[in-house]
Amino acid sequence: MNSQTSKTVQDLSKVLSEEYFLLLKTLNFHWNVEGPLFHSLHTLFETHYRGLLEKVDDIAETIRAYDAKAPGSFREYSKTSLIDEAPAEEISAIEMVEVLNKDHLAIAARIKEHHEDAEAAGDIHAVTLYEDLITFHEKAAWMIRSHLPKEMGSSKQRKESKESSMRPSQMS
Repeated sequence: MNSQTSKTVQDLSKVLSEEYFLLLKTLNFHWNVEGPLFHSLHTLFETHYRGLLEKVDDIAETIRAYDAKAPGSFREYSKTSLIDEAPAEEISAIEMVEVLNKDHLAIAARIKEHHEDAEAAGDIHAVTLYEDLITFHEKAAWMIRSHLPKEMGSSKQRKESKESSMRPSQMS
């Protein structure tokens, strides 16, 4: 495996870990959402976790297509994911929406960085996958954000959210 392929696999493995953490968080919120937005959020979260499961599988299979082992344990994922697990304490439906909005936007921003690297290297397979993932996350953030009151869904809030969903220990 050449150095560019190795970098692509490393980047894809990081994306896989973040997608998996977001999948688990979305499932958690799907199971535990309550309140007046229950039905619409329960349904939306289900749509998103099913989409995330497809993305996780696509990423892992792409890693395998590079003849590398796809990571598949929480231990491996927790080493590279910048997405936190769902909070242990109970949170409101609006807080769930805020958290998922931030996570989707943060993942999309990081994938854009990997996309640029893959594009510079001429790796069409990674570029195509990254474009699909960026589109998925930006659309998911928009759909989730539509449940927030207007003052909470401003462009300033979306920009600030990119940094705030990262783990403090990995923000350097």
